[in-house]
Order: sequence, then structure tokens, then C-alpha cells
Amino acid sequence: MRFFRPGLRRTRGARKRRVPSVVLVLLACLPGFTAVIALALCAGGVDSAATAALAARPGRPDVAQRPAGRHLADKPRIVPRAAWMDTTAPHTQPPPRYDDKVLAVFVHHTDSPNGYACADSPRIIRHLYEGQTGARQWDDIGYNFLVDRCGTIYEGRAGGVDRAVTGAHTQGFNHRSAGIAAIGTFTAGATVPKVMTDAIAALAAWKLGLADIDPRASVHLISSNSLSRYAAGRTATLPALAGHNDGYPTNCPGAALSARLPDIRQAAARLQGRTATGSQGRPSTGTP
Repeated sequence: MRFFRPGLRRTRGARKRRVPSVVLVLLACLPGFTAVIALALCAGGVDSAATAALAARPGRPDVAQRPAGRHLADKPRIVPRAAWMDTTAPHTQPPPRYDDKVLAVFVHHTDSPNGYACADSPRIIRHLYEGQTGARQWDDIGYNFLVDRCGTIYEGRAGGVDRAVTGAHTQGFNHRSAGIAAIGTFTAGATVPKVMTDAIAALAAWKLGLADIDPRASVHLISSNSLSRYAAGRTATLPALAGHNDGYPTNCPGAALSARLPDIRQAAARLQGRTATGSQGRPSTGTP
């Protein structure tokens, strides 16, 4: 006849656990119930270590694609390309290119009239697309996103809003960045609608949060073009939420919108759930 002591009945899963022999020897020196507790804790620790080791193995897409950041913001509503794209246009769209992550966001203005009706935003974006792919002979619209005066966010460049699509918005720093264009002209004296800056903050908070980048911090990006403010190959320290003119000698995004960037950074940081002090001014962990 077999007797089982209470608390020591083995389950099917428990039979598979192996406890090192050295631990068993040590447990033999412990009295009764203490040994039982220690054995359970040890077996649980071995299982946890094995689980952690499996999760660390390369090639696990469910782990590798999981967002790394602790400061994640909600994804804002983004109107897809289909809302403005003319599918009958003869332009041939090449496959999109991708980077591994987005470390910085560059803010632009489109240098177009401000007094438009928001219902006309798709037409304006289509006009910008035609100008960049026509006269400039670009492969697509350069901006990853566009925001109108009513705060509506539109998908710009093709490739998927959730992915790190390589844009054509900031010469020298198109890699590992996203371009957000405010539809309008925001030079000195222009009014920048709050709903527009709120939308830019929400979009930047979401995109930067996927790599756990503080919108108030600085990041390191490698210049790919000497026509930028930095020689090709040089590592530049730039704001994570920057103006176009931070990376390229231009007046874009205009003095009025540039003056709002500090507030946009703070709003984006709040949307990520960061504290008031945070890591403002310090380089983030995002490196080339």
C-alpha cells in the first residue's frame, strides 16, 4: 500500500520538473515542512529561469515584435491613404523601404495656404503628392503623416502607419525617423490651431513610444547626406521631436510652429505617462 503525505501529491506537470542534485542534498538537511516549502520554491525558480531562457532565444517573432517601451501612448485615429490617393493616376509606386525603429520625429509645414476647408484636405494632400512625384520625381509623397487645421491625421507615405517606413522629408535624416507635416504655412505671426498641435503631439507620442523614446529627450542619428547640417557619416545629437530645420538648413516648419515645439514635446510626454521632469535634455537610449 502506498501512502501520500498531504501537500506532496505530484501532478503530471510536477513530474517533469528536475531539481539539481546539490539542492536535494541541501534540502535533506532541512526538517519536514521547511524542506517541502524550499523544494516548491526551488522548482518554481528553475521553471521561471527556463521560461526566461526560451523567451530570450532569437527568432521568436512574438517576443521580437513586442514593443520595447514602458511608456506607450494610444494610437491616434489615422485616415488611410485611400482617402486622398488617386488610384487611377499613372504613377508607378515602388515597394516601400523600412528601418528597424523610429527614434525621432521631424515636424514640417507644407508651405501651402492656411484658409482651407478641412473637407478639402484630401485634395490638398493629393496635390502635394502630385507635385513631389511629378516635378520633383520622388517615388512617393515624402511625409509619413500629414495633419490638417482641424486636427485630422492622414497617412502619407505608403508602407503602413505601424511600421518604420523610410520617408523623404529631412535630407540626411530620413532613416530611423518619421516626418509629420502640418498642412499650411506657419511663419512668424501665423496662428497654429491647438487641435493641430494636439494631434501632432498624440502622433509623436505614439510613434516614439514604440521605441520608448521620451519626446523631450535627444537622440543620436547618423547623417546620410552632407547637404544636411551635418557631414555624411557624422553622428548628430538631435531632439527626439525636432523641427525640419534642426537637421536641414531651412525655415521649415516656420517660426510660429517652431515656437510651439516645446509645448508639443511636453504634451507628447504626458500622453506617454511620463513625469513632469523626465529625461528632458538628456540623450535617450536610442542610438545608431
